[in-house]
Amino acid sequence: MKVKVLTRNPDEYLRETKRDIHRVPRNYDPSLHPFEAAREYTRALNAVKLDRVFAKPFIGNLEGHKDGVSAICKHPAKLSVIVSGSCDGEVKIWDLPQRICYRSILAHDGILRAITFSNDAENFITVGDDKMIKTWRFHTDAESQEDLPINTIISKNIISSISHHRRKPEFVTCGEVCQLWEETRNEPIKTFKWGVDSLHHVAYNLVQSNLLAACASDRSIILYDTRDTGPLRKVTLKLRTNKLAWNPMEAYTFTSANEDYNLYTFDIRKLKTPVNVHMDHVGAVTDVDYSPTGKEFVSGSYDKSLRIFEVNKGHSRDIYHTKRMQRLTNIAWSLDDKYIISGSDEMNIRVWKARASEKLGVLKPRERAALNYNSTLKEKFAGHPQIRRIARHRQVPKHIYNAQDELRTIRNKRKTKEAKRRAHSRPGSVPYVSERKAHVVEDKTD
Repeated sequence: MKVKVLTRNPDEYLRETKRDIHRVPRNYDPSLHPFEAAREYTRALNAVKLDRVFAKPFIGNLEGHKDGVSAICKHPAKLSVIVSGSCDGEVKIWDLPQRICYRSILAHDGILRAITFSNDAENFITVGDDKMIKTWRFHTDAESQEDLPINTIISKNIISSISHHRRKPEFVTCGEVCQLWEETRNEPIKTFKWGVDSLHHVAYNLVQSNLLAACASDRSIILYDTRDTGPLRKVTLKLRTNKLAWNPMEAYTFTSANEDYNLYTFDIRKLKTPVNVHMDHVGAVTDVDYSPTGKEFVSGSYDKSLRIFEVNKGHSRDIYHTKRMQRLTNIAWSLDDKYIISGSDEMNIRVWKARASEKLGVLKPRERAALNYNSTLKEKFAGHPQIRRIARHRQVPKHIYNAQDELRTIRNKRKTKEAKRRAHSRPGSVPYVSERKAHVVEDKTD
């Protein structure tokens, strides 16, 4: 006679972490578990509170410069290496995990303006106020005495910025004019002009690599095509643009950091109106850099803070600041999308987490599952007033808080005055101008 018996392996009913805790089988039938929404809301509330409890974005700083930081450049192939330059012309190569300086080179007389890596990442190029373009061999051997440039080009004009082509041995510089150079030649291949006094920043497009943009002293942003002899288009804003950054995932989108405390995201196919206006800073925005995903960007400002924005939103999702940090001069987002590097004029380079409450290090499977579950709950209940209030709350320095209040008052007064004028004028005589159109003065095509 054949007898069937029920068997159960006890190892399948024990937790993997603590062997004395038995796993309890669950029936996921929703009819047996009422008040599911109430339980999930409580869990979402706890999750968003824990996010604010563990929001400690500052990781560490890199000390060693003897003057204000004027340039920061990421290594295109190594996540742990950055190159920085200061206002005394010194270049330092840093190891981020150990927070030590590999090499220190006195590269230029005067302010070092910009640094860029070559397309093969074996060399890096620096420019300064001494009208020199110097190419240096990149290595991390601290004992090496090779502190002489492998090539030096003396320019006729002062150079304020440099950007290297992603695939070709070509780079572009800007100053009084915009010039295209080859690494093997000491004379520029092409010179681009469009009736401006000077250019102070230039950047190659990361996707459409023949396209580049420059910020000019006449408050304009100029687009160039290196295959052509002249510029393509120019858009003029009400105040000067300090820096711009191309979206690494969209060839037609760039974001500019402006003197009027705002950032503007433009689509090059329609430059008459910015796609978005990003507000929140209370000082001139000095630098901007995109995350490698292209969904977010970080900006640094003269208000002694840096802010993280989502591309499609007008207000920042986070603000980072410390008591000792002064005016921000440079910003960089690491290529693994986890860290932000900032340089300021009190000679310090700081490293931050891109997400303030993110845990660094290896996550166990159950821990990762719990974090994913919490993030899903926070998205589901993001519109609830209590959860939205806790998620948006930030402690900001007193000077930023007071300046925000003052700017809010000025903006409301302007809107009230315009509404009263419109109400007491002939219909159509006071047209409504949107916030996006109000900052663009002119759009020209060559």
